[in-house]
Amino acid sequence: MILSCHDLCKSFGTDDILVHASFGIEEHEKAAIVGINGAGKSTLLKIIVGEEKADNGEVTLSKDKTIGYLAQQGMLHSHKTIYEEVREVKESVFEMECTLRSLELEMKEASGAELDSLMEEYHHLNTDFENANGYAVESEITGVLKGLGFSEDEFGFSTDTLSGGQKTRVALARLLLEMPDVLLLDEPTNHLDINAISWLENYLLNYKGAVLIVSHDRYFLNRIVTKVIEIDRGKMTTFQGNYSDYSFKKEEMRRAALKAYLHQQAQIKHQEEVITKLRQFNREKSIRRAESREKQLARIQVLDKPVDEDTQIHLTLEPRIESGRDVMKIEHLAKAFGDNELFSDLTFDIRRGERVALIGDNGTGKSTLLKIIMGIEEADSGKITLGSRVNIGYYDQEHQVLHAQKNLFDELQDEYPELDNTKIRNTLAAFLFTGDDVFKLISEISGGERGRVSLAKLMLSRANFLILDEPTNHLDIFSKEILESALCDYTGTVLYVSHDRYFINQTATRILELKDTRLINYIGNYDYYLEKRETLQALSREEGLKEKSAARPSPFSGAAAENSSGSIENSDSRVSWEKSKELKAAQARRRNELKKTETEISALEEEDRRIDDDLSREEVFTNLEQVTALSRRKEEIQEQLAVLYDRWEELAE
Repeated sequence: MILSCHDLCKSFGTDDILVHASFGIEEHEKAAIVGINGAGKSTLLKIIVGEEKADNGEVTLSKDKTIGYLAQQGMLHSHKTIYEEVREVKESVFEMECTLRSLELEMKEASGAELDSLMEEYHHLNTDFENANGYAVESEITGVLKGLGFSEDEFGFSTDTLSGGQKTRVALARLLLEMPDVLLLDEPTNHLDINAISWLENYLLNYKGAVLIVSHDRYFLNRIVTKVIEIDRGKMTTFQGNYSDYSFKKEEMRRAALKAYLHQQAQIKHQEEVITKLRQFNREKSIRRAESREKQLARIQVLDKPVDEDTQIHLTLEPRIESGRDVMKIEHLAKAFGDNELFSDLTFDIRRGERVALIGDNGTGKSTLLKIIMGIEEADSGKITLGSRVNIGYYDQEHQVLHAQKNLFDELQDEYPELDNTKIRNTLAAFLFTGDDVFKLISEISGGERGRVSLAKLMLSRANFLILDEPTNHLDIFSKEILESALCDYTGTVLYVSHDRYFINQTATRILELKDTRLINYIGNYDYYLEKRETLQALSREEGLKEKSAARPSPFSGAAAENSSGSIENSDSRVSWEKSKELKAAQARRRNELKKTETEISALEEEDRRIDDDLSREEVFTNLEQVTALSRRKEEIQEQLAVLYDRWEELAE
C-alpha cells in the first residue's frame, strides 16, 4: 500500500467533516473520492498533503515515495511564459543534457586515465538521460500542453496574464510532467473542454503511479477509476469498481438499509403498542412484562433513516404554456471579435420537445451564441426568429443574471412579486436554503449555491424554452442527477452548452458541434455522437474534402454534415459512387503511408539498437570521435522518431 489514511477525524465548529475515516491506496491504483458539496472531499486531500491538520488520525506515505497535488485553483505566481513555467519541471533533464555536451568537449582534449574516467561518467549519465526520456523531453512538454488545450501560439503567454482556469491547466501540466508516485487531483476537468478531458483520461489510464481524484465528472470517473471512496455525513465507505458500479451498489445498499430501517421501525411500533396495552391491564404480572419489554426496547440500537430528504434539492420543470412546433430559427448568423472569427453563416432550427446540446472546444463561441440568442451580445449578421408562444428561461454559467447585492429572498421576490413569503421560502427550502440562509447576499455565497439559486429561478419561470450555459458547473453528482431527471421529464424545449459528457448522454436528443466556425448536427446522445464523429472525421481528413463538404451528404443516416457555409442539411442520402470511390482511394493512400511510416520507425529503432550495442563495446566507448558521432546520431534518431510516432498516431486514428 503506497498511501494509507487511518482513523481521520476533522471538525469545523459543530460540523463533523470526517469521523474515524480510513482507507488505503495501492501502487498504480486509480481511485475517486465522491460525496455531496461540503462533504469534505477537498478537505481530505488537504489533510493528506499537510495543508490542513486532522483533529485525530494519521496519514502514511510509503518510504521514498513522492506525492503531487492539484488544488481546484492551481494558482501560479511568476512572470514566466507558459512554456517556461512547465519546462522548469524538467530542468534536471536539461541540466543533464548540458553536462553531456560539456563532457563531450572535455573528452576531445583528454587522454589516458582521464579519458577513461570521463567516458565512464558520460556512459552512466547518458543512460540516466535516456531513462529520463531526455531525447524526447521537448516533445513530451509540447504534447502535454497541447493535450490540455494550449495552442503553440499561447506557449509564449505570460502566466501572470492568464485566467484562473488557464493557470490551473498550467499547474496540471507541471504536475503531470513531474510524475509523482501519487497524484492527488481536485476537480482536474473543471477548466478543460471535451477533447482535453478525453486526452487527460488516456494519460491517466497509462500513468504508472497511483491517482486519487475528486471529480463530479461521472464519464471521466467511469473510464479511469477502479475504486470509489464515498464520504457521506462524515463516514467513509469504499466500493470496488468505477462510478457506475458504485452507483449501483450504493442504490442496492440504500434499498437494503431502508428495508431494515422500516422493518425495525415496525417492530419498535409493535413493541410500544404491546407495552401500552400491558400497562392498560394494570395487573402486577402485566406491568412486569411491560417493564421487561421496555428494557429490551431500550437496548435496541436504532438504525438511522438511510435517506435524508433535506440533503437533496427538489427540482420540477414545468412549462406554463405549450409553445408552437417551431421554437427557434437561426439564419446566416455570424460573429467575430476582431480577427477572431467564432462562427459564420450559421443556419439551424429547433423544434418543440428537443433537448439540444451545443458542444465544441473552448473558445469556439458556444456561450457567445447563447448570449446572442438572449440579446446579451449582438451578432455581426444574421437573423434569429422565435416561434409562437415561446417563453425563454435562461441559466448563465457566470450567474450574471443574479444581483450580487440582493439577498436570496429578495432575488426571488423581485423577480416574481406575485409569490407570497411562504411560497418563496418553500422554493428556497427545496434548494436547501432554510432559516436565515435566505437572507444571505448573493455576493457571499459559493458558486454551487449560486447555481442552486439560478435553478430555483428557472423552475419558477415555468418557461417552455430553456437556454442553459454549463448548468452542471459547481453542482455535485447527486444534484446533477436530479437536474438530469428534471430535464428528461420536462415537456418543453432545451438548448444547452455543456462539457459534461455523462450529462449530455443522459439528456440530449440532438447534438450540435461547433467546429471550425461551423456546425455539425448529430441526431442522438453523446455515445451516438462519438460513433458517428469517427465516420465524419474519416472524410474531413482527406485533402480537398473539406472544401467540397457543401456538396457531399453525410455517409450515415440520422446525422447531418456541415456544408461550406456552416448551415445544417439533412443527411439521409448515401455517398455517391464517385465520392465512395474517392474515399476508398484516400483510405488506401493512408494505409500505404501508415505502412511506410511503420517501416521507417522500425529501421530507425533498429539503428538505435545497433548504436547502443556499439557504445557498449570497449573499442568504441574508448574512441572519443566515434562516441561523439554515435551520440549525435542517436539524438537525430530520437528527434526523427518523435516526429514519426506522432505521424503514425495520426494515421492510425
